[in-house]
Amino acid sequence: MMFRTTLTRAALAASLIVGAHGAASAQGTLRIGMTASDIPLTTGQTDNGGEGMRFMGYTVYDGLINWDLTSADKPSDIVPGLATEWGIAPGDESKTKWIFKIRPGVKFHDGSDFTAESVVWNLDKLMKTDAPQYDQRQSAQGKSRIPAVASYRVVDPMTVEIVTKAPDATLPYQLAWIMMSSPGQWEKLGKSWEAFAKTPSGTGPWKLTGFAPRERAEMVPNKEYWDKTRVPKLDKLILMPLPEPNARVAALRAGQVDWIEAPAPDAVESLKGAGFQIVTNAYPHNWTWHLSRVEGSPWNDIRVRKAANLAIDREGMKELLSGMMIPAQGWLPPGHQWFGEPTFKITYDVEQAKKLLAEAGYGPDKPIRTKILISPSGSGQMLPLPMNEFIQQSLAEVGIMVDYEVVEWNQMINIWRAGAKDPSARGTTAINYSYFIQDPFSGFIRQTQCNLSAPAGVNWGYYCDPETDKLFDQVRNTFDPAAQTEILKKVHEKFVNDALFLFVTHDVAPRAMSAKVKGFVQAQNWFQNFGTITVEP
Repeated sequence: MMFRTTLTRAALAASLIVGAHGAASAQGTLRIGMTASDIPLTTGQTDNGGEGMRFMGYTVYDGLINWDLTSADKPSDIVPGLATEWGIAPGDESKTKWIFKIRPGVKFHDGSDFTAESVVWNLDKLMKTDAPQYDQRQSAQGKSRIPAVASYRVVDPMTVEIVTKAPDATLPYQLAWIMMSSPGQWEKLGKSWEAFAKTPSGTGPWKLTGFAPRERAEMVPNKEYWDKTRVPKLDKLILMPLPEPNARVAALRAGQVDWIEAPAPDAVESLKGAGFQIVTNAYPHNWTWHLSRVEGSPWNDIRVRKAANLAIDREGMKELLSGMMIPAQGWLPPGHQWFGEPTFKITYDVEQAKKLLAEAGYGPDKPIRTKILISPSGSGQMLPLPMNEFIQQSLAEVGIMVDYEVVEWNQMINIWRAGAKDPSARGTTAINYSYFIQDPFSGFIRQTQCNLSAPAGVNWGYYCDPETDKLFDQVRNTFDPAAQTEILKKVHEKFVNDALFLFVTHDVAPRAMSAKVKGFVQAQNWFQNFGTITVEP
């Protein structure tokens, strides 16, 4: 049988610093200041976006398919995880029946075996509302990640069959988001996800030993982890929510954390001068306004969408961010293999923006007035408050007057899932959101396919275009990577030529850390491997 094995708050800060003091001298302990305002959900399917998966997903848990996080020099792809191999079942002309071979000898942290039954149990916790283990919180995080899945079953103790609704070459990428929790631990804890959250059990390289909401989480290595290259060298990993950039910088300077995500750009040079490391790398990220296409939205007019894109001085924003960004020329970064040759060139052209708005019926006496949903921090959100203030000023110059509705990151994720028509969106016509664009499904399809608007998916703006959907069908039915790439170029050309989003920038994932932190390889991915890291005394 042949298989495809790869496709691949200042007050809060002060209290955290006091709480962290006892760990300050612990050799081999890495303390990380996250951008999240709370500890991500610990039961398997994390919240807090990509940062939640980074710190509480691929640490405590695994998927059937994982990401290759070993290289800083090339884009990462998916690799075998709890499945050793997978592919379309031999003889299946419909190309909807997939077979996954389960990795033998893997145990959950509680000592129970990982088997094909574990896979079905975990899919049921997301998909089947009448299953005893169904968990609404985890389902809200994971179900929309796997819209291709129609059914699944155990073939034998080490084999699972998953059937898709239609041929879908993106299934392996979808499954890379689904984390496997221990059925045995859930049973032992009285079939309670609340109890499980306090003492979770996955198969990952780290074991969660305790956490206090909005304060800290502590992990220790899983020395029996099946992938010996990812067994952690550290003695302990501590996570601390520090959503305010200056609070993160202050905690790093004070020696209360060893590592911070997204340091304040204006602090970077002084941190370097003080001997701290600044680590960056390109990764599959974009920072956009996801535009509403519901009735009455000003963004339904392509001239308005193009005008807004031409009004943003991205080089000026790059200066604001101390150079730590890649100015957007589309949905994907320049040079990407799927970029193609779009005809609409995203540049800074105020006069052309004003001309387009005038053609759309707007001008100095009739500006566009609208409200946009933003967050103060969050996974992949970079520095959303100063960045959005910059955009507000840029758009006002051409006649687009913007007010902001500011909500906490996890709340904004919930609004994003609910869609622009939901009352929780509060009449906003765009949502400032950062996207993982590593694979065809996460990168394109889930945001813009007609039938993936709420509650079926996260097409927040209710964009619907038959031509785009036809391209997506071609992507799903093309199992040859080279041929699929040619179709994806056409998809990206359409995204840009139709100005489907306000394309702003791509992050370079800056992290600041103590000189004592050694061995970190920053993969070109939202997720990272903490197993190679050591911290000197």
